[in-house]
Amino acid sequence: MLYVSLIAAFIASILLTPLVKRLAFRIGAVDAPNYRKVHARIMPRLGGLAIFLAFLIGIAILYPFLINVLPYYTSEYSLLAIILGACIIVATGVIDDMREISAKAKMLGQLAAALIVIFVGGIQIDEVNLPFVGELDFGLLSIPLTILWIIGITNAINLIDGLDGLAAGVSTIALMTLAVMAFNMGNMFVLAIAAILAAASIGFLFYNFHPAKIFMGDTGALFLGFMISVLALLGFKNVTFVSLIIPIIILGVPISDTFFAIVRRVRMKKKWSDPDKSHLHHRLLDMGFTHRQTVLLIYGIAMMFGLAAVIFSMAKVWGAILLVAVILTAIEIFVEIIGLAGKNYKPLLNFVRIFNK
Repeated sequence: MLYVSLIAAFIASILLTPLVKRLAFRIGAVDAPNYRKVHARIMPRLGGLAIFLAFLIGIAILYPFLINVLPYYTSEYSLLAIILGACIIVATGVIDDMREISAKAKMLGQLAAALIVIFVGGIQIDEVNLPFVGELDFGLLSIPLTILWIIGITNAINLIDGLDGLAAGVSTIALMTLAVMAFNMGNMFVLAIAAILAAASIGFLFYNFHPAKIFMGDTGALFLGFMISVLALLGFKNVTFVSLIIPIIILGVPISDTFFAIVRRVRMKKKWSDPDKSHLHHRLLDMGFTHRQTVLLIYGIAMMFGLAAVIFSMAKVWGAILLVAVILTAIEIFVEIIGLAGKNYKPLLNFVRIFNK
């Protein structure tokens, strides 16, 4: 039955995207070029709606199975809560794609969706087992931390949505990694939902990869970010330190880009929410890579993070700590080389130069 739902979501996405494209032009959900954009003509940007509808079709086919494999630590209404939260996120994205609502309005939509997942679905971060320390119960901080995680990842995916096929491809890689991890852990609920969503995203990529015929818009970026954040929580509930790091590694590309965007803006004395043209994909384009090469290179980086997450899950504590140290060092060197945190931000490279003198 899972194969049927995957095929249905994939085909539905391919068939629905052209219809959504027409709808986008009809309701004015278009993206005009400006100094921050890399496209040179008006583009429809409601594509995420096709992904969402295809996802719902896949879920509807598999619904009886999903109800029977709900994780024991969630509410019986978890699936309903996820779908309802996703509906709020998609509605927020559709309105933004049509009228470009304020950041506060978008944040309210994300907050509402997060609260539904937490209080109706029973999905939240409760505790973590730290090596050498023991169990750490988050207590009253559990709900704020869960909200922060959901909103943070939702916006991280949105921030990397700057090139044709970039957010959809990176999200698909993250979803496939989550599905592999869920299979290894025997979590069929997360496996099924992640796989269905990945199938819908792959179908959309037929129209979204460079040169794109339609953008996913905030409708798609917010929806994919929201779903990935929730699935990561479902896959690693009441976790060990090792498991806590896994979803962070899986989402290494959007998390790193978001983190260093904040660092960059703080260093330049700008608001952390101010947009700029110095994200990962912008920097790679500035270095001379073509549009398609940049996207494929970031896909490769995302795959490396996914592979690292799988290796990390099988490592012992000291091996895991060593792997994290290697990953963080590699990210820092890469960031300094391409100037992701600012052209003059090179503390590690400067230290190496001083040390070698």
